[in-house]
Amino acid sequence: MIYTAQQIKVGPFILPNRFVMGSMHTGLEGDQDKFNQLAKFYADRASGGAALIITGGFSPNFQGRIQDENCTIDTEEDIIAHKIITSAVHQAGGRILLQLLHAGRYSYHPHQVAPSPQKSPINREIPKELTGMEIMKTIEDYAETTRKALEAGYDGIEIMGSEGYLMSQFLASYTNHRTDEWGGDFENRMRFPIAVTAAVREVLGNKGILSFRMSALELVEGGMSHSEILQFAQALEFVGTDMLSTGIGWHESPVPTIAGTVPHAAFAKAAAAIKQVVSIPVVASNRINLPEVAEAILENGQGDLISMARPFLADPEFVAKALGGKEKEINVCIACNQACLDHYFINQPISCLVNPRAARELEFTNKPAEHSKSIAVVGAGVAGISCALEAAKRGHQVTLFDASDRIGGQLWLAGQVPGKEDYLLAIDGFEAQLSAANVTMKLNNYVTANLLKSQNFDEIVIASGIRPRQLNIPGGEDPRVIGYTEILNGTKVAGENVIVIGGGGIGHDVSIFLSHGKHRNKSKIEAFNSHWGIGEKRNPVPAKRNVTMLKRSEGRFGKTLGKSTGWIVRQELRDFGVKQMGEVSYKCVNENGLEVETSNAVLTLPADTIVVCAGQISDTRLENDLKEQGIDYHIIGGALLADKLDAKRSIDEGARLGNKL
Repeated sequence: MIYTAQQIKVGPFILPNRFVMGSMHTGLEGDQDKFNQLAKFYADRASGGAALIITGGFSPNFQGRIQDENCTIDTEEDIIAHKIITSAVHQAGGRILLQLLHAGRYSYHPHQVAPSPQKSPINREIPKELTGMEIMKTIEDYAETTRKALEAGYDGIEIMGSEGYLMSQFLASYTNHRTDEWGGDFENRMRFPIAVTAAVREVLGNKGILSFRMSALELVEGGMSHSEILQFAQALEFVGTDMLSTGIGWHESPVPTIAGTVPHAAFAKAAAAIKQVVSIPVVASNRINLPEVAEAILENGQGDLISMARPFLADPEFVAKALGGKEKEINVCIACNQACLDHYFINQPISCLVNPRAARELEFTNKPAEHSKSIAVVGAGVAGISCALEAAKRGHQVTLFDASDRIGGQLWLAGQVPGKEDYLLAIDGFEAQLSAANVTMKLNNYVTANLLKSQNFDEIVIASGIRPRQLNIPGGEDPRVIGYTEILNGTKVAGENVIVIGGGGIGHDVSIFLSHGKHRNKSKIEAFNSHWGIGEKRNPVPAKRNVTMLKRSEGRFGKTLGKSTGWIVRQELRDFGVKQMGEVSYKCVNENGLEVETSNAVLTLPADTIVVCAGQISDTRLENDLKEQGIDYHIIGGALLADKLDAKRSIDEGARLGNKL
C-alpha cells in the first residue's frame, strides 16, 4: 500500500501530513531538570514525521494538577525552561501545542476541586466545590497560561476536555449537581468549557492553533448524550476552536478504550458523527496503531487527522516509515500499557515495552561503534531481538540464532491469546527491522558451545529464554497434563473440562485462550460492542469450555496483572464463567482428574485436560557449556532471570546491552 502525505490547514498553519502525536503524560513534566530529555523525546517524533505534537497535560493552576508536582507555568524561569522543548521541536521541523489539563476530581493531591463535591470512584478524596468566583478565576488562569505558552514558543493550546477531567465534570449531569448558572440544563453545563475556550481563543488571536479534546463517546451513566456531544462540538466551533480532537470514555468507564482487546479503529464512527456537524478538522483517535488503519479512516471520511500517542512511543519514525514505503519496519505498539500507562500509576516516567529508548533517548547512543565486531546472539525471543537490533545499528555484524523456525519466543505464544493479536504484528515488524539491519538469522539451529567457538565470534550473548516448570506430583506424566506452550502453539487441543494450574499472567492468558468464544456473523467491532454493551445491551459471548483456575498462594487472582488492563482480564474471565480456587495443594492426577487439598477437604476436580502454567526456569544449558569451556558471554532476559517472566525487562536488557557492545 502506498501512503501519501496529505497537507491540511489547521488554524494559521498548514501541516505537512495528518498525523498528530496525541497527549501522553510522560512523568517528566513535573521536573524541569528533565526537560532536556523531554525535548529530545518530542524532537525525535517531530523529525520522524509527526506533523503536530501535543504535550502531556500541564495545569492552568495549582489546584488542577494531576499529582502533587510542578506542572504549571507560573514564572519567567518556567517560560525559559519550556523554550528548551519548543526550540527542539521547531528545529526538528515540527509544531507543538501545550495541553492545558485541569484534573478536577481526578487530582491526586489535597487541593482538588470540582463542580460538585462528589468523590470519584478512582480517588479517595472528596473534592471541594468551586465557588462562582473560583470558576471565574480558573477561566482567567487558562488565559494567562496561554499567554505564557505563546511566550515560551508553543504553536498553540489544546484544552483537555474529555476522559473525565474538569471539563467533563462540568458537562455531565453525573458530576455537575450545581443549581447556579454553571449547572442545571446542558446550556448551563456547557458554560464553563465554552468560556474557557473563548478566553483562550482571545489570547491566541490568529497566532496559534486552538484544539479542544472533547468526548466523542462518554461510556459513563449520566455522561453527555449523543445529541449533547454534537451540540457541544458545534458550540466549540462557534467560539473559535480550530480543531476538535476526540477522546473516548472516562478513566472510570467500565468499558475498555485503549487496551489490546479493543479492535482497531473501534471508535472511528464516533469521530465521524462529530465531523458531520462541524466544518473544522476533526481528529480520530484510540486504537489506531497501523498506517493502513489510519489511511482507511481518512479515506472513509471518518476523520481529518489521526491522533496516536502510544504508537509514537513504540516508533518515533512511524510517519516517516509509512510515507517512505517502509511501513513493514514500523515498531508496532501492542497496546499492553505495561511500560507507559502502568508506569504512570506507580509514579515512574513512562517508556515503551517494545521500545526501551522511549523517554530514555539520552541514555542511548546513536554513534557507530569504534570497531565493528562479530556478535552471536543465541535466542530470538524479545531479549535477543532487541539486542541484535541495537548492536546492528551501531555497525556490528550480528548473527541471531534460534532453535525454533520462527522468531518471537514467548511473545509469539502470547500473540495467540484473544486481545493480544497485535503481538504478532510486532513480531512481523521486528523481522522486517532485522532484515533491514542486515542481521543474519539462523533459525532451526540448536547452538552449542563448540559451534560458537568454531566461528570465532567477538561477543556471545545468551538470550535462550526459559523452560516451563513441570507438574511434579504422582501422575504428573499423565497425557492429560500438558504445558501452556503446547496449548498456545496448537500442538495439543484441550478437552471440554480444563484445569489451569497457575494464577499468574500466563495462567490468565491461557484461561482467556481456552474459554474465549466467537460471536457468529459479527465483525470484531460489532462483537466488541456486544460484549461490552456499547450502544446495545451487554451480551458476552458464551464460553467455549469449562475452565477452572487453581493456585497455591493466598489472596485474589491476578494481583500481578497490569493496573490498566488487569480489570479487563478479570471481567472477561467472569463473563466466561471461569472458576477460581486459591490456597490449594496439588496431590496427584488420578483417573477422574486432579486431586487437590483445600483448607477443609480433599477433593478430585474432574478434568479432560490439565494445563500447567506454574512458572518457568531459566534455560542454562548453553551457559553451562560455555562455562565449562571457559568462553566469555553475556546473558539477558529469561535466561538470566526466569522468575516473574517479564518482556519489558527482557527487551530493555537486550537493548541496553546491544547499544553498548
